[in-house]
Amino acid sequence: MADEIGLDLVEIAPDANPPVCKIMDFGKYKYEIAQKAREARQNQTHIVVKEVRMRPKIESHDYETKRAHIEKFLRGGDKVKITMQFRGREQTRPELGYRLLQKLAQDISEFGFVEFAPKQEGRNMTMVLGPTKRKTEAVAEQKAARKAKADAVAKEQEGQ
Repeated sequence: MADEIGLDLVEIAPDANPPVCKIMDFGKYKYEIAQKAREARQNQTHIVVKEVRMRPKIESHDYETKRAHIEKFLRGGDKVKITMQFRGREQTRPELGYRLLQKLAQDISEFGFVEFAPKQEGRNMTMVLGPTKRKTEAVAEQKAARKAKADAVAKEQEGQ
């Protein structure tokens, strides 16, 4: 029957009793499966872990700049690893770095949460922050904001 129609006879369930076969265009079937797999890969989100390094004796302006970068990363849906580096005599006062990391966690609590608490590893103390929004939500929000901005610019140019 399959030869008469010009299609292929494909065995679907060989273990069934009796075995199940289907008449279909096998090339088209393989193509559709490949398309679905490609579409699934495009819709995947890759969560990236960004790293920000600090020192315990950081100036307030530098702290604010780093905090702003961390907020940007978290708004974008990425995780952030904060590494507090201790050098020389700073190693004897790890509580300064711990307090700074706790303050940072409080400052960005609107955009993210502490995924891994500060932990001392040799000369470094690390803490990982996770975003409150999922990556897909953040990306969709950013696209909508960009589109709205582009529409506003287009309207402004039409008005001139």
